[in-house]
Amino acid sequence: MYWRRLLLVLIWMCASLSMVQAQELTTQPTLEDFWEGRAEWVVDIADVGLPVGESDTLYMGDGVYWSYLHASNQSAGVIDQCGQPVEFPGCMTRWESTDGGQSFTLPVAVCSMSCGSCPCDDQRDHITAQQYPRVFATGDAYYLAYEWHAQTILRRSEDGLNWSDWSYLRSPSGTWPSSFSPCSEIERIGGHPNIRGEIYDCLVGAPPGIYVEGETLYVFVAAGSAPGHMRCYKGNRNGDLSELRLCDTDPLFNGAAEYGPVDEFGAEANAYFDFRYVSSAEVVHIGEHYYMAYEGVRGPDVLERGMDTQFGLGFARSVGDEIDGAWEKFPGNPVIMDMAFNFGIGHADILIVDGLTYMMTATTQAARGRYHLVWRD
Repeated sequence: MYWRRLLLVLIWMCASLSMVQAQELTTQPTLEDFWEGRAEWVVDIADVGLPVGESDTLYMGDGVYWSYLHASNQSAGVIDQCGQPVEFPGCMTRWESTDGGQSFTLPVAVCSMSCGSCPCDDQRDHITAQQYPRVFATGDAYYLAYEWHAQTILRRSEDGLNWSDWSYLRSPSGTWPSSFSPCSEIERIGGHPNIRGEIYDCLVGAPPGIYVEGETLYVFVAAGSAPGHMRCYKGNRNGDLSELRLCDTDPLFNGAAEYGPVDEFGAEANAYFDFRYVSSAEVVHIGEHYYMAYEGVRGPDVLERGMDTQFGLGFARSVGDEIDGAWEKFPGNPVIMDMAFNFGIGHADILIVDGLTYMMTATTQAARGRYHLVWRD
């Protein structure tokens, strides 16, 4: 009798285990599974037709997606709403997909935001540099953050098409000399082995991120450089957008503390990929944590290169279930590919549709594609 009961218990345990394993295989992996090593990113579509450098995409339902990004007459034949060609880097445009996010086109090659009067003026209308837009939809409103000459600009909309006048996140912002306005140690631009002196020594801005939780609007920006830091501001989403205040936790996390050996590049230097800049936050809430994709930039690879050349895609998550608190960086950073001269990999765009987790970012140095999370074998 004892052995019969034991055999029945063992059979029941094996059947239960098989059911659990089968259930796991039929569910879709999440960012928590990625963080814990149970899932990985794989290329779903190599090229979705978006420019390689950026996108921020919303699922509108029924297989329709809207993607916001900056474009110019040079890159996509874009004109402003006064009919004039838009200089590079360009204004915000809205791209569309009607095939489930597999391919995107620009239906109207005209800037999304109107100018105060004609002709358009960059100082008043930001027409030549509405860069790296991030859009968050709440159901009753759309919130927009973008970079204008390193400064963070905010707007809101009722329909995602017609936008309010703009507000500065803070002033001063972007880059400025401390002789104009003192900055904190977190905001300070430090030395870089391959840059022979900076014009300015303070930074708050660069490609932003945006997120709404209930009635609270969060905006994420880069603070300081070499080393870089991720910072956030928060406030009432229905109030004056220029009155957001600095988050209590500042910074949320830091980039690498040093450039690292000057003769190490690529995979050998991955640990230093986010030394110069930490920016371009994309935030989602999964389970008991907030997850963030962000761009890390190590900076120029040789002296007086004159441009940034070492980019990577990093992930971080909140330690607890709150944005304004401690964060930790993913131990496997950078993800997808080793640090490289690829300016599109860091500005990632995450969507969760019908339980599937997608990410738009660079697949090569010339194409922006779609990745999705799959279970590891």
